[in-house]
Order: sequence, then C-alpha cells, then structure tokens
Amino acid sequence: MACRISELVIDCADPGRLAAFWSEVLGYVELGREDDGSIEIGPSGAGFGGPQPTLVLSPSSDPRPGKLRLHIDVNATDRDQDAELQRLLALGARRVDVGQTGTESWHVLADPEGNEFCLLRARLQPL
Repeated sequence: MACRISELVIDCADPGRLAAFWSEVLGYVELGREDDGSIEIGPSGAGFGGPQPTLVLSPSSDPRPGKLRLHIDVNATDRDQDAELQRLLALGARRVDVGQTGTESWHVLADPEGNEFCLLRARLQPL
C-alpha cells in the first residue's frame, strides 16, 4: 500500500488573493472555506481525493522564515512555455532569481506573496 498526495497547504497572509491567483493558474475552482479563513481550491468536478491534489490556502501572520524547502512545478497544457509565461506574469506572477545560470529550460517565478514556483518547458496533456 502507498500514499498519495491529497492536498498541499500553503500558509499565506491573504488566502483570497492566493486562491484567486492559483485558481487562474491551475484552472481550479473554490471548493470550500473554513471558519479559520482557509480556502480550498481544486479541479472542478473532482475536488478532494481526485487525481490532482487540492490546494488549501491557510491564513497565517507568521513571517516566512526564508527560502521554501518545497516548491510547486507547473506545466502548460494548451500553449507553449513562452505563451504560458506571459499569461502567468499577467496574472501577477513575477520572475525570481534564485541563482539560475540562464541556460535552464524552466522559469523561476513567485506568486503574489513571494512563494517560488517553476514553469517547466514540457506541455502536458490535460486531465
């Protein structure tokens, strides 16, 4: 028997803002809100326990301690990497320098709260 990643929890200052950003990036919808202000987003029609993990944006006033030890990689499903990069930047992502050489096949970006993620080159089939 093995485990499966069911959800990823991201502590953030503004769950609504990040839920909107990541919903646009991933094509997710809001699945629910908790009394503590957490917002869960995920694939429409699948939700928690589906083939893709959901994201839970959890409110936190704790300052980020430094570079995250885990980050998200994303791949475009319906356009090439350059077009997807432009879309992500228009949504509020920004480029981040974490020591890249400039020869990488991916782009390092940050969401509106500064959480790093990478846009990889390969196009994936949508689920």
